[in-house]
Amino acid sequence: MTILELFCDVDDFCQTLPPFQFLLTRPALEEQARHSCPIRNRPTGLHLSEIMTILIAFHQSSYRQFKAYYTTEILKHGRVDFPKAPTYSRFVELMPRALLHLVIYLYRSFGACTGISFVDSTKLEVCRLKRMNTHRVFKENAALGKTSMGWFYGFKLHLICNDSGELLWVGLTPGNGDDRAALRECFQHDLFSLFGKLFADRGYISQALVTELLNEHHVALHTRLRKNMKCAEPVLSEDALFLRKRAIIESVIDQLKNISQIEHSRHRSPVNFMVNLVCGLIAYSRQ
Repeated sequence: MTILELFCDVDDFCQTLPPFQFLLTRPALEEQARHSCPIRNRPTGLHLSEIMTILIAFHQSSYRQFKAYYTTEILKHGRVDFPKAPTYSRFVELMPRALLHLVIYLYRSFGACTGISFVDSTKLEVCRLKRMNTHRVFKENAALGKTSMGWFYGFKLHLICNDSGELLWVGLTPGNGDDRAALRECFQHDLFSLFGKLFADRGYISQALVTELLNEHHVALHTRLRKNMKCAEPVLSEDALFLRKRAIIESVIDQLKNISQIEHSRHRSPVNFMVNLVCGLIAYSRQ
C-alpha cells in the first residue's frame, strides 16, 4: 500500500483508542524524577499516527538503515506529507511513545487460524560473539544461545503462521530460551486461539507437550522424528505432506529478516529495538 493508504489505516486505528493518546504523549515522570537534571515535556508537532506511519513505511521500503530513510524520504522528499517532521535525533526520542499503539496494531493485523498452522523460531543477533562481553545495550535481556547454524548472542523470535503465511502469534525470549516453553506460554494467553494441527521441527519434540496441547487445547502437534526414535503410531500421509510444507514459515522468516529488517546490530535502546521489531512484523502482515 502507498504511504497515504497506510496513514489513513493507521490514523483510523488511532482514533479508536483515545484513552491511550494522553498517556503516550507524556514521558515516564516517575523514573525521570530520580535524575537531578530538569525534566522537559515538550509537545511534538507530529501526531502519533504520523510517527507510526513513518516507522512502518521504512520497513516497507528498500532502505537498509532508518537514518538514511528518514533524512532522505521524510526530511528531503516528504515535506509535503510531513511538514512538521522534526530532526532525526528528535524523532528517535519520539519513537518509544508509539510502542503500545504499535503492539495493539500488530495484534489487529494477525490472520485467522485455518486449522493448519506452523511454528518455528529464529535468532535475532544483537552483536557478534566477539563483542558479547562488552555489549551494554541488552546486557540485562539478551543471552547466549545456539541454533543449528551455530552460537549467537541475542534473542529468539517465535512465530506461528497459518498455511497462507499469515502471522497468528509472535513471542520473544532470550537466546537460551526453550522453544517448547515458549509454545506453552503462548497458549496461556486468553486472546490467543488455535485449533486443528500444528506442525513444527525437531526442536519441539516432547511427548508431554503433545499430550498437554491435545488434552487441554485440542491442538495436535506434529514433528519430524529423530533418527534414533521409534514412532508409536503410524504417520498419516496427510501429516507427512504438511511436514514437508514447513517451508512456508521459513519463507516468512526470510522475508522478515531480508525485507522487513527486523535483525541488525545498530540498536542503542531496548525500547527502540522493540519498536523496530514490531514495525517489521506489521510491515509483513500488511503486505
